[in-house]
Amino acid sequence: MKGKYLLGGLFMALLGAAIALFAYTKIMDKPAEVAVRDSSMIESPEAKAILTSFQTQPGQVDFTYAAEKTIHAVVHVTTKTLVENPYNPFMEFFYGNRYNSKPREVPGYGSGVIISPDGYLITNNHVVEDAENIEVALNDNRKFDAQLIGRDPNTDLALLKIKAENLSFLKFGDSESLRLGEWVLAVGNPFNLGTTVTAGIVSAKGRDLGMLLENEYRIESYIQTDAALNPGNSGGALVNTNGLLVGITSAIYSPSGAYAGNSFAIPSSIVGKVIADLKEFGEVQRAIIGVNIRDVTAEEAEKQNLSEIKGAIITDVKEGGAGEDAKLNKDDIIVKFDDVSVSSASELQEQVGKHRPGDRATITYYRNGKLNTVPIVLKNVAGNMSVVTPGMGIGSAFGARFQALSSEEKRRYDVENGVKVTEVSDGWFKDQGLRKGTIILNINGKKVNSAEDIRSAASNSEKSLKTIEGYTPDGRYFNFKFGN
Repeated sequence: MKGKYLLGGLFMALLGAAIALFAYTKIMDKPAEVAVRDSSMIESPEAKAILTSFQTQPGQVDFTYAAEKTIHAVVHVTTKTLVENPYNPFMEFFYGNRYNSKPREVPGYGSGVIISPDGYLITNNHVVEDAENIEVALNDNRKFDAQLIGRDPNTDLALLKIKAENLSFLKFGDSESLRLGEWVLAVGNPFNLGTTVTAGIVSAKGRDLGMLLENEYRIESYIQTDAALNPGNSGGALVNTNGLLVGITSAIYSPSGAYAGNSFAIPSSIVGKVIADLKEFGEVQRAIIGVNIRDVTAEEAEKQNLSEIKGAIITDVKEGGAGEDAKLNKDDIIVKFDDVSVSSASELQEQVGKHRPGDRATITYYRNGKLNTVPIVLKNVAGNMSVVTPGMGIGSAFGARFQALSSEEKRRYDVENGVKVTEVSDGWFKDQGLRKGTIILNINGKKVNSAEDIRSAASNSEKSLKTIEGYTPDGRYFNFKFGN
């Protein structure tokens, strides 16, 4: 009886095992269902559209095309500058002939961007300023002496030319179409390492850092990115993922002097116009409204019943300027220039900077809470619409270019005002033998702090220059008198 039950149990166990084995093999033989991401295996157009969207989502950008297109158009710029040693009579008294007051040679370096196959290239003004010699090394290690075609301290740009042909070059892109969060590449020569590519996103636009010369004509409207820049990147390229030039890298904002997360580039909207002027005229044909401006405060926006705190408020209207002709007044808040909205003074400067004297535009502004739009004909720094030639432009007077003394220079000479000669071309100052590095304190007994002050003190006429007081490049005081 027990044997019968044992055989029955064994039979049931074998039957259960057979069923389990049969079910297992059927399940394992069934193909696994997986997500297919090869578009060639998807027949549905809707599915292909979804897949394409998935594959090109932000963060999955290929930089290789832009990088390979850019590196051959970015150059290494090296300079040699002679720096005057201030004359020191005490050192000469104690050390005699052993005291060396001769100028010393100081090397410098930066980057540049080729913009035409025949050798025109862009760099920063601060890279080549005061340089006695400029050399350019291409990505293929060829080296050329470079000619300075022109420079513009007010935008920190300079145009160079080398004698070469069939060069790789970059085409200009549209910096105004850049969007926050868009990927960009910075290409330059940091620390003399050779061509280096870094990537980042557009962090902000229209940044005014107050780094350029403190005058009413400077234009600062930087593109801010988090692409790593370091010393030597100045004058290099900022490109979009299509390899188009959208900016010239110019500065970093750092407590240590090295990259700290923020870098800045001059937008191509400014670069293109400035470089075109330097190439054609040797001097920037800068259009100005003839007003002083600054950003709007919350109180001023509320007073004018603005829905947003934005725009550029006029703090002064220059006599005889385009703004006066257009009947603009102090405290008017400009919110559009030529139908382009402007949120700050730097954005307004960027839009005006794209124009030349004689160009017609429109200005939209608030006055006493009412919105107005008026036509305007832009003028140059001299208050007319004539072409400005080298030696006549902003920062220039009578064939020389000037910049205001820095705080350190004022302390060194123990003065409260003055300008330094940064460039001498044909004109009155060259005729009088004044050299680069000369410090000018007074013209015709009037204190000067800018080229405009010099023109004003001399009534815009070389014949009116009677006296000039200052210091020679080696630190010796002079007070010259001319005429009767």
